[in-house]
Amino acid sequence: MKPVGIVLVSHSAELASGLRALLDQLGVQPGSVIAAGGTADGRIGTSYDAIAAAVKDADHGRGVVVLPDLGSSVITARAVLEDHAQDDVVLVDAPFVEGAVAAAVTAASGADLATVTTSAREARHATKF
Repeated sequence: MKPVGIVLVSHSAELASGLRALLDQLGVQPGSVIAAGGTADGRIGTSYDAIAAAVKDADHGRGVVVLPDLGSSVITARAVLEDHAQDDVVLVDAPFVEGAVAAAVTAASGADLATVTTSAREARHATKF
């Protein structure tokens, strides 16, 4: 069974793909985490089309958590989700790295969308030391 999908929305293609690589090293199922960073022409920014495609690619029937980094990535992700509304696609306000790690590990355990979403949000309160 495929896990809940995760979409990493960043202004930087390198940041999104680097975080996805980190999650891959933690053992997430291939194809369950999709990076949507940067613009179509390789600049810093966000792409409506890349986010929409990433949500589609991450959706394997158990829902999708969308994690934006900051600022306009939130605005662009909201626009995509408003235009293509699905009950099982959730934009989550969580720290980008910590939230992604928590969501990915929880999703890999087979948890449902609500549990993965909660795990990402609760990462905001995790202390580092």
